[in-house]
Amino acid sequence: MTITTMMRRGAVALTVLATVANAQGSTPELRPIDMQRLRPADSRGLNMFESVKNDTIPFRGFVLRFGGAFLQSYQAVTHENKAAPRLVNNVDQNKLFTFGNGFNNSVANLYLDAQLADGIRVAMTTYLSARHHSETWVKDGYLLVDKSPIDNKIANKIMEKLTVRFGQFEVNYGDMHFRRTDNGQAMYNPFVGNLIMDAMTTEIGGELYFKHKDMFVMGGVTNGESKGLVTVPTRRTAAYLAKGGFDTKLNDDWRVRLTGSMYTISKANNNVLFSGDRAGSRYYYVMENTTATDVAQAWSGQLNPGFGRNVKAFVINPFVKFRGLEVFANIETADGRSWAEATDRSWKQNAYEAVYRVHDNKLYFGGRYNAVEGRLANMTNDVDINRVQVGGGWYITPNILLKLEAVDQKYNKFPTTDIRNGGRFKGIMVEGAVGF
Repeated sequence: MTITTMMRRGAVALTVLATVANAQGSTPELRPIDMQRLRPADSRGLNMFESVKNDTIPFRGFVLRFGGAFLQSYQAVTHENKAAPRLVNNVDQNKLFTFGNGFNNSVANLYLDAQLADGIRVAMTTYLSARHHSETWVKDGYLLVDKSPIDNKIANKIMEKLTVRFGQFEVNYGDMHFRRTDNGQAMYNPFVGNLIMDAMTTEIGGELYFKHKDMFVMGGVTNGESKGLVTVPTRRTAAYLAKGGFDTKLNDDWRVRLTGSMYTISKANNNVLFSGDRAGSRYYYVMENTTATDVAQAWSGQLNPGFGRNVKAFVINPFVKFRGLEVFANIETADGRSWAEATDRSWKQNAYEAVYRVHDNKLYFGGRYNAVEGRLANMTNDVDINRVQVGGGWYITPNILLKLEAVDQKYNKFPTTDIRNGGRFKGIMVEGAVGF
């Protein structure tokens, strides 16, 4: 059975299920939002980005809120390559891992949020289980301040336009990190996999936002790494980030958003802008060799450019929504080098996706094209990878999402000594996600 046939049958099945649910008048209950500046973990969080100043939730005192998100995926994918054998201790390092169809391990997030004062909230995310970390792992924790903690006329006036965030947080570089799957949280991602070069990292520092009507600008400083360490000071400097843009609703039908982001650091002992996700890829074991494990090779199908010094990354993200149609793009360049290199290298990434939602956003169909091109540290020529994802989903309730995706990823121009030479993986992914 071809991928096209499977996707067609899957789309018909999703349409029938959604029609039956609507006919039965299913109206699931949702927990009321009782906390300011909170992005719900369910489908109400779709297409939400930075927190807004005109939050309509009144402050009624201290609020403590727990939430969660988890997912289970089924993988029916194959992979192949044309790499020449490369023996190390009589083991061919370019022989691909043998796997079949089946369920991957479930993963889960735990959310803890507290409203401490009017306009002041603390948030913490914990990975209860993840592909890369089977043990419980605190992903981030930060304080968001949208109003002055001191009742002063001048301070109150200043905070009408400013928002401050500090702690260890997911840095606000680009808009794709608002749409990607974050371990167990897959309610916002219309597809199963994230981008090939997945820009996501949690770092320690602060961000300052100036917001005026539909426009905003942000500047931030962080430690440039996913951990707080004071060792090896000669290999560490601060990272600087900036972002600006607008997000406006023209009328009931049209919404337009455009942002530009920048991230730069001169040196870091372990900068992980493109490898900071402690959860790992949703595609298990693809393009890995026979010695691979879930933990050690957690980022299967992704690419890490391997930058540690002179990192300069820029991304532009346009987003247009017309009724049920959403169009989003990620246009990105990144330069840098490893500690062993004398000159910088460059990578480019483009991703374009279109999603169409029907049945009051309960059902959607969409596609994404993602391509990266650049040079790795151990290579003399540029290589490129491209991926096509086509799929759909059904919000069975606002807290439960069922996804179906066909994926096809190809590796080009890799040397014959590299396991990715002539590489390709393709197949079907099915994913069930819950967020509350």
